Amino acid sequence: MTLSDFFPLPADTAHLPEQGQVPPAVFDLAVNRAANTLRGLPHAGQQAELARWHARTRFARRVPLSEVWRCLALRPSTGVLHWEGGPQGQWVAGKAAFP
Repeated sequence: MTLSDFFPLPADTAHLPEQGQVPPAVFDLAVNRAANTLRGLPHAGQQAELARWHARTRFARRVPLSEVWRCLALRPSTGVLHWEGGPQGQWVAGKAAFP
C-alpha cells in the first residue's frame, strides 16, 4: 500500500504543481526572505550568510540555492522591491503582500 491509497488525489489535479516543482508563492517567499536576510550585510559576506540561511530554513530548501542567488543578482540596487511570479518572475515595486 502507498500513501495515495489512504489519501487519494482529487480527480482534477491541474492546479497542483508537478512533483519536484515549487509553487510560485513559495519561490517568491524564499527570494523575498533571502533579500531581507542579506539587507545591510557587506557584499563579501552575503554568499556565506545566504547559504547558512538556506540550510536552516525549511521552506527555502524547496527552492534551489542557485535559483535564489540568480534572482537576487537581478535585483535593482535602489527602491523598495519584491520578487513576484515564481521562477520566471521579476522584481516589482513595493512591498510583498506576504512578508
